[in-house]
Amino acid sequence: MTDQLLYKIALTLIPGIGDVLGKKLVAYCGGPEAVFNEKKRQLEKIPGIGPAALHNLLNHKDFKKAEEEIEFIERNNIQPLFYLDKAYPKRLQHCADSPLMLYYKGNTDLNAAQVVGVVGTRNATEYGRQLCDQLVEGLMQSNVLIVSGLAYGIDTSAHRAALRHALPTVGVLGHGLDRIYPHSNKSLSEKMLNQGGLLTEFTSGTTPDKENFPRRNRIVAGMIDALVVVESGRKGGALITAEIAASYNRDVFAFPGRINDPFSEGCNQLIRTNKAALIRSAEDLIYSMGWDNKVQVQAAQTRLFRDFSHEEQQLLDSFNGEKESGIDDIMLRSGFPASKLAGLLLALEFDGVVTALPGKRYRVNQ
Repeated sequence: MTDQLLYKIALTLIPGIGDVLGKKLVAYCGGPEAVFNEKKRQLEKIPGIGPAALHNLLNHKDFKKAEEEIEFIERNNIQPLFYLDKAYPKRLQHCADSPLMLYYKGNTDLNAAQVVGVVGTRNATEYGRQLCDQLVEGLMQSNVLIVSGLAYGIDTSAHRAALRHALPTVGVLGHGLDRIYPHSNKSLSEKMLNQGGLLTEFTSGTTPDKENFPRRNRIVAGMIDALVVVESGRKGGALITAEIAASYNRDVFAFPGRINDPFSEGCNQLIRTNKAALIRSAEDLIYSMGWDNKVQVQAAQTRLFRDFSHEEQQLLDSFNGEKESGIDDIMLRSGFPASKLAGLLLALEFDGVVTALPGKRYRVNQ
């Protein structure tokens, strides 16, 4: 396993080979180690690999940095997650630009049944902090995993509220796991390790440089079911995260604010332009996402007394044991054309066997 991990990490360290090309190389060659052993003439046939990336790959001989990272991982009880690993966040896995590697330290399941991202301004007001606390408190009964970026302001409030209300919370970092930024959140991050954890795509020694944070934001946006923007100005990382989440077909929600409040300007704009749905409470979010426990229980009971046709069973099998799946994945795995699939899903939905979720996703009720 250590040898395989060496090649996985090394692949992420080669200049010019990003996440998209890296995954393509692994798919074409058959694995991370095979990428480094492949002949030049075969690598040249892979779509998207340019001369610079090809040169860097063929001339990569120094694995010292990858070896040092493995030592750091083992010394600090960090879980490395390759994009094909079972424990890798499955929601993020389906995003084309998801990281090849993630590094996780904590004790919660990154593939929890319900995951909500909470983001907002670094200059949070008392109103914003109260909204955070009320939102998280209202999500307690739904057993939601709270994800944010461990930044000043709303991020910090979201993590603290989760700890206060006994919900797991994961902070996604824009640097390596050998440091905490901002340093004032060091104590908070240590508490999160016992009730959630810390996640990053960056190796140790990576500093919190400005260009890292949009990359951090895409992880937040990709590993969640829904994103809530609590408070935001006209510009900022929260709006970037909202844009990325929408591009991933995640559901985006925002709390409205006073029209003359600069810290609610971003939220109001998201709502006004139909980029986010307006919510007033956790109950609005739960209803919109179909997370009402009563509905789920009733649907589960319905399924116990339901016989499935061959085609219906084939459709259900296409979920591959997962509770939720996107319409594109269902179509690909089941082999049904769109028109046929729509009819089957509708019949199963009427009988409470599946539930249609926002973002063209379906959940099997079991």
